[in-house]
Amino acid sequence: MYLERIEKPNDIRKIPKDKLDDLAREIREFLIQTISVTGGHLGANLGAVELTMALHLVLDFPEDKLIFDVGHQSYTHKILTGRKDGFATLRKFGGMSGFPKSKESDCDSFNTGHSSTSISAGLGLAMARTIQGRKNTVVSVIGDGSLTGGMAYEALNNAGKMNTPFIIVLNDNNMSISENVGGISQYLNSIRTAEAYLDLKDEVKERLKNVPRGKSLIHGIQRAKSSFKSFVIPGMFFEEMGLTYLGPVDGHDIPAMVRVFSEAKRCKTPVLVHVITQKGKGYAPAERHPARFHGAEPFEIETGLPAHKRTKPNYTDIFSTVMCKLGDRNPEVIAITAAMPDGTGLKRFRNMYPDRFFDVGIAEQHAVTFAAGLAKEGLRPIFAVYSSFLQRAYDQIIHDVCLQNLPVVFAVDRAGLVGSDGETHQGAFDLSFLSSIPNMTVMAPKNKWELSDMLKFAVKHDGPVAIRYPRGLAYEGLSDFRTPIQYGQAEWIYRESDICLVAVGCMVAVAEEVREKLIAKGLKVSLVNARFVNPIDEELLSEVFKFHKYVITMEENVLRGGFGEKVRDYAVSVDADNEILTVGIPDVFVEHGSVGELRKELGIDAESVYLRILDILEE
Repeated sequence: MYLERIEKPNDIRKIPKDKLDDLAREIREFLIQTISVTGGHLGANLGAVELTMALHLVLDFPEDKLIFDVGHQSYTHKILTGRKDGFATLRKFGGMSGFPKSKESDCDSFNTGHSSTSISAGLGLAMARTIQGRKNTVVSVIGDGSLTGGMAYEALNNAGKMNTPFIIVLNDNNMSISENVGGISQYLNSIRTAEAYLDLKDEVKERLKNVPRGKSLIHGIQRAKSSFKSFVIPGMFFEEMGLTYLGPVDGHDIPAMVRVFSEAKRCKTPVLVHVITQKGKGYAPAERHPARFHGAEPFEIETGLPAHKRTKPNYTDIFSTVMCKLGDRNPEVIAITAAMPDGTGLKRFRNMYPDRFFDVGIAEQHAVTFAAGLAKEGLRPIFAVYSSFLQRAYDQIIHDVCLQNLPVVFAVDRAGLVGSDGETHQGAFDLSFLSSIPNMTVMAPKNKWELSDMLKFAVKHDGPVAIRYPRGLAYEGLSDFRTPIQYGQAEWIYRESDICLVAVGCMVAVAEEVREKLIAKGLKVSLVNARFVNPIDEELLSEVFKFHKYVITMEENVLRGGFGEKVRDYAVSVDADNEILTVGIPDVFVEHGSVGELRKELGIDAESVYLRILDILEE
């Protein structure tokens, strides 16, 4: 097996050229076998096997720098840099990350996990290299999907004005830009990157500058050249930005890519190489259903079906169902997603109400202001978005929604700990950054029924509302507790004395476990479902302070700026002398692992909280 010969960076160069296709096949087989057990990003990685191999044949690691946008297509890069054995622990607690991480390998030159950042980061690395007088190559690989993000265009615009070598590889797996128009584009690619041509072009420009009306001649030549190229070169858009465009090239033809990447290395200014690939290539189920295999759970290789069939709905399923009902009852309800119709559960709404569904691409900033415009004209937009992605639209939330107090609903999915995707995807900050904004109402449901009730409440509320809910199965406990939702009011679940647990959202279920443990010790324990993080229920908290010596707040959010801090601040404002313990995520970025493992590691699982309370009681 040729894969066994890859033990460290640059070992791919030891593989005979006529055996590279065999190596590609072995890598695909390895990825399918491994991810079927561990889960992970399969489709994107299968599509980028030959692309990554070609880059490794041209680049020298770790001196050269390779940045993957998002990073969910970096598995082959990990294999080719000697991390094959780490796949046994892929995305597991203490194991190998599913994204590039510089502390995992010096061949991972920049940490990624979110979209549309690679060109900005790569341009920074390239300019740093030039300023420091080094000669290494910098390459950013970005997918056509990531090019829907505005930050990518900001970087492209800036790159076109930078006089430094820098390679951008556009991994186009959806053929969303132009198709190859024939041999003429390949011919122009080679002639425009030939050293003699590049030198001649620069020399002609310099000579023309010194003759009468030379600048006018230069502009005339450039206009004529642009008019001609617009007919034959599909990358004219990039050329107009100041980038040299090469391609399209077959992203599964290793020799062709090696040639074009070698040509790109000779360019002294930024160049974009357009590569056409097929997402999920080599595995029929992933080719047929690329969305399903983007982030795959463990699956059966023969059929592609999940290894563990889900019998109960998750929170996204509940959101999906309620959205369809809201759409049926209220023609003013609008659904918005930033390239995540499947992940956020809006696919059914799109099928039922296509005229009221908008996928804006990977453009959260635009999504928020677009929603603000809809709300300004009397509609009820609901923007479904992952917690960690909403961070990118913070300015728009403040300036365009909350400042005008517009009724935009933010359905904040994957809030709290998300598990195996790790630190770039943990939704640990939304309670803090959302509840600090005036006019923003922030809520969190304790179970699946409360999510439904909160969505119905939010659509009728005259102002912005964020409802945050976790990844995973929807909690079905406490079904008997369904007090109607009133603005800013928390909910008593159990009302006793001595100790009161005040929990937010998914932590209500954890608090229930803690309460059972404490009751077994003979203690009297109350439980409050906070429901609202902004505003907090000060009237209920006054009762809590009056009848309980010990108050424990519980949230799956960072402690700084979170619910616990708000409770402490209120206690100080009313001169309450209660013993308050705030339970939440400490001041760290949380690594990957299962939610259960992470809660235990962070000290916010039921057993850890129970023991912390006992310590306080003993003191």
